[in-house]
Amino acid sequence: MYTADSPILGPQTVAMDQMSRYILSRPHGEYTEKDIADVIIPAYVKICLPVGVDPLIAVAQMIHETGNLTSFWSQRPRRNPAGIGVTGQWQTQQPADLRGWAYNTQRQRWEAGLSFATWADDAIPAQVGRLLAYALPEGSETSPQRALIAKALSHRPFPRAFRGSARTIKQLGRAHNPLGAQGAGWANPGHNYGEAIARIANQILAVPLT
Repeated sequence: MYTADSPILGPQTVAMDQMSRYILSRPHGEYTEKDIADVIIPAYVKICLPVGVDPLIAVAQMIHETGNLTSFWSQRPRRNPAGIGVTGQWQTQQPADLRGWAYNTQRQRWEAGLSFATWADDAIPAQVGRLLAYALPEGSETSPQRALIAKALSHRPFPRAFRGSARTIKQLGRAHNPLGAQGAGWANPGHNYGEAIARIANQILAVPLT
């Protein structure tokens, strides 16, 4: 069972089919069964395992952040898996530089946030690499971990001082991050961020194996 104090790094604990069926059992936006079972979930496992990130933690974070792939930012063409660069900033006029912005047709305004060309090659590496940056102090990475962190941070910078400040999912919430007062943390304030991710992870674990 997962708790808010569960580490971000860890082995695979659940089958890909359990993760896919959990997502498919709930509203999941525009994504098809093939998208989820054949592309998104396999990509999470393929990217997480060589760098030591628990795939279930990354998938549960994505589900929490995107409302099970129903949010505006998770839809194509944005494919943002975890609110990366989504700051709440918005404006009605089109920005002069469209990088880091997307037009929300529902709210009829431009909103700040990153968009990704693909799930497997762009979005998921950006999320998992950023998780690694939080989990690992600088200089402690393996070569594959270092490469994935660099790829992730090419999309959005990450302060060097924040490296290694969130070894557990609870510490991804700014309220519980030891450097939260300086701005570290994936979610702000994120009081229950770890609990929410752990809850989803445990629900996925409870999906019966076929």
